[in-house]
Order: sequence, then structure tokens, then C-alpha cells
Amino acid sequence: MVRLSVNVNKVATLRNSRGGNTPSVLDAVAVCLDAGVAGITVHPRADERHITNTDVKDIAAVLAPLRGRVELNIEGDPRPDWLRLVHDLRPDQCTLVPVIPGEITSQAGWPADTPSSELCHVVADLKASGVRVSLFIEADEASVEWAARMGADRVELYTEPFARAFERGRGAASFAKYCLAAERAHECGLGVNAGHDLDLANLEMFRRLPHLDEVSIGHALMSHALFVGLRQSVTDYLAACRVA
Repeated sequence: MVRLSVNVNKVATLRNSRGGNTPSVLDAVAVCLDAGVAGITVHPRADERHITNTDVKDIAAVLAPLRGRVELNIEGDPRPDWLRLVHDLRPDQCTLVPVIPGEITSQAGWPADTPSSELCHVVADLKASGVRVSLFIEADEASVEWAARMGADRVELYTEPFARAFERGRGAASFAKYCLAAERAHECGLGVNAGHDLDLANLEMFRRLPHLDEVSIGHALMSHALFVGLRQSVTDYLAACRVA
């Protein structure tokens, strides 16, 4: 079974739209844990417009007794305050994501021509702290090989292009490209994660990606939860992650 890590950012987005503590991010995490998820993902941004650093610390404290069973994955761009947070909390995994100023959500993965010197040192320092490092990349073999040169442990394949192709009835052709990237990652000794716009419909195909370790899903899962409830939504996505 492909592991499901639930991104709880959207819960914080709803809370922050009104102020106060409702809905509670920690309550959402508790529901996800009770439903049987393998991980919780957060992406604290510099402007703290959804998940805050305090949220991340509180979630880390909740997950600490469950280490080895439920993983904490902290996503973000390698800015100084984010790196301090990750080094302080030492999550099971961190995912380095490129950020474009003003973006609403991630728009791309690291391409193969990304300058390597500074990022290589960041990856090495994080690994020395005992944190598994994943790089959020474009789903092509050149980007996979770049991630391997960076010293990453895993790659997270940016799946929005697949999701858009799936909507247009071209999912199979797009999926074939992702399979090539996943096979190359495996050859390079990298684990394979995936995320961004995966949902109950396209997971039926994508869950069969070779060597797929984990999917990180937030927006679609929380949107589904508006109609069926969070626990049922998590249950539905766990079922969708099972490969027959």
C-alpha cells in the first residue's frame, strides 16, 4: 500500500480566514491519526498565511510519541527561518520546495538546471541532523539525476501536470512519463514520493506508479471532507492508495 501523508494546511487557511482557533489544526490531525494515516504534512510559508511555526511545533509534539509509526513531513523553501525550524524539530522527513514570490500554491518542482552548490550544502546539513531529505522536482529523468547529485534521499514528483492531463483524457500518456522518472529514481537509489492535485479519480491510475513510497494530499482531501466529513475523506483516500 502506498503511504498517505495528509497535508493539513487548508485547515489552518480556514481558521486564519476568521481568526481564533476554529477549526483546530490539532483536532484535524487527531482525526487523521485515528483514521490511520501514515503521515502528516505541513508547509509553513514565510508569511504564515496558513500553517504557522507554532502550529508546526504543536503538531510535532503530538506526533513525537508516535515516531516510527506516523511521520512528520515539513515542506518549504530553504530560507533561514525554515531551516532553523527543521533543524530544531528534526522531523522524519523534510521536502525542499522551490517558491515563487506571490504564488498561491506551488507552481513547479526544482528543474535540472537549478544551481547546485548552496542547495547541496543544505541537503547535507539536514541529513547530518538525521532528517530524510526529499526534493520536490519536475517529473523528468534529468531532474531525478540532479536530485541524486544533490544527495537527496527521495524525490517528490510534482503531479499537477499529470492531474491536468488526466482531466483532458490524456492521463495514460502523462503517466508513462512519470513511470520513466520513477524508474530512474529507483536506479539512482532514491525513494519516490508524489504530490500536488492528486485526487480520488486520478489516484486510481497514479497509485500504480513503480516504486511509489508516499503521496502527500491536502487540497482535494479537505475539499472532499466538506461533503463527507474529515474521517470519511481520509478513509476514502486510504482506500484509493491501496494497489490491488
